[in-house]
Amino acid sequence: MNLEKIHNKGQVRIFKNAFLEGLTKTRPWVIYSMYVPLCLYLLYYSYSVLGFSIKFIGGLFIAGIFSWTLFEYLTHRFLFHFNAKSKLGKRLVYIFHENHHEYPRDRKRLFMPPVPSILLSSTVFSIIWVLSYLITQKGDYTFIYFPGFIIGYLGYVSIHYAIHTFPPPKGMKALWRNHHLHHYKNPNKGFGVSSTLWDGIFGTLPEKEDTDFKKDMGLN
Repeated sequence: MNLEKIHNKGQVRIFKNAFLEGLTKTRPWVIYSMYVPLCLYLLYYSYSVLGFSIKFIGGLFIAGIFSWTLFEYLTHRFLFHFNAKSKLGKRLVYIFHENHHEYPRDRKRLFMPPVPSILLSSTVFSIIWVLSYLITQKGDYTFIYFPGFIIGYLGYVSIHYAIHTFPPPKGMKALWRNHHLHHYKNPNKGFGVSSTLWDGIFGTLPEKEDTDFKKDMGLN
């Protein structure tokens, strides 16, 4: 990633086709309105129809949230920062992530747009269901684990949106610092956004140096 290509203002055009270009943008409320009701319903269904206890639902739900943080780290590090060699590979990396490094404050691309989000979440649900069935001989646990995973995702994108939009609140400056160092100093460090846990475990925490948030975010 070329740090000299960073723009704190503006928006890149990814597709020439206007329809496809429109599919690359969204607003936070759109994604919240899709997933929050779904997650609430699945948890209610798990309790009222499948008969799981509140204690069990709570435990598996939290496990789903925690597993998201590892998924977030691995995806960001090895997929979004994949060193593609082919023209197609480079194009895909650019569409999914590199455009964000060029225009980190493009608010319409800080949340994954609805169409790819639905496709990916459906795939994740199917994988979790199959794994649940293979391990326990039933897929019912998916209706608890999947909402936890998705709420973990919503927490991640909400924090990510805030990092690129607002100055850091008290108690969360470490997250802001790590992600800004990832963008403006060293893109090979700081792959965790909602948590620094996995960066610490895998040795990819950015160096602890001062960051001028207002300057980096173009707020001066």
